[in-house]
Amino acid sequence: MSSLTNRLSALNRRRWANFRANGRGYWSFVMVTALFLLCLFAELIANDRPLLVSFKGSLYIPVVRDYPETTFGGVFETPANYTDPYLRDLINADGWIVEPLIPYDYRTIDFNLGRPAPAPPSAAHWLGTDNQGRDVLARLLSGFRLSMLFAIALTLVSTVVGVAAGAVQGYFGGWIDLTFQRFIEIWSGLPQLFILIIVSSIVIPGFWTLLLVLLLFSWTALVPVVRAEFLRARNLDYVRAAKALGMDDVTIMAKHILPNAVVATVTFLPFIISGAVVALTSLDFLGLGMPPGSASLGELLRQGKENLQAPWLGLTGFFVIAGMLTLLIFVGEAVRDALDPRKTFS
Repeated sequence: MSSLTNRLSALNRRRWANFRANGRGYWSFVMVTALFLLCLFAELIANDRPLLVSFKGSLYIPVVRDYPETTFGGVFETPANYTDPYLRDLINADGWIVEPLIPYDYRTIDFNLGRPAPAPPSAAHWLGTDNQGRDVLARLLSGFRLSMLFAIALTLVSTVVGVAAGAVQGYFGGWIDLTFQRFIEIWSGLPQLFILIIVSSIVIPGFWTLLLVLLLFSWTALVPVVRAEFLRARNLDYVRAAKALGMDDVTIMAKHILPNAVVATVTFLPFIISGAVVALTSLDFLGLGMPPGSASLGELLRQGKENLQAPWLGLTGFFVIAGMLTLLIFVGEAVRDALDPRKTFS
């Protein structure tokens, strides 16, 4: 960290110091990053396959590779089912098993609940099960990862498109700016929910389908900010000098104006990420999001609504989503204040 700080410019060091001084935002960033990195390796935490198996002196890694049952002394050539007591007895007789912390995948149905699903929290299922007998905590880890990956992907792509559109508008101005502005006004007025319903009835919803559909509307969020920065900077002396020296428009936009616009853009990114999380959660809650069976936070909320006798479902979904959005908002506020030259922290 110290070597990174030494390579930063004085301005960026001040910004980083301001961000660190904002304790609420800094620790929110640390928590979000830690949770995201933890959920990236959800298969190592929650899985119905062992992490490591030793059998007759040989080591196997079932979490990353399929092995037939005959490998461990079974009868069938089909992939081993490590939840089968018969197979587990065979392995334990001549070896050992290293289990993940949660011995359930997000798709695993527990047929040994001993009571109707959804089952309340217990020693076997720390946050209970859903209405199909699947472990809520395992699905929560995968759902958090899915939401963050979707939100980050949507934010990055929409940022690239929005910055490019705003840069072209602001730099060239004139009829290009007017045409783009009228188009954005019309495009922003379209009913997004109805369009999503129509698209869901035509194609099977999925990660990339939803990303593409939401991208059609999310890219307009950054256009006004970038457009205003390019409109202001295109008439400054250093831009005029670059033009007089014969520098082409693309180079001027990318090298001389865009770095100033990026500062304003970065302040919006945490808020765009939180908006993308809300969008995916809302679509999943309405049944228009990820395919059935996918682990998502919106699907968990929908199960909570449909199973009011199981309050752990709704409460878990609510507190996770509320906590995630709160942390992202705190990070956004800290980034905004750190990039504001009028604010300093002691």
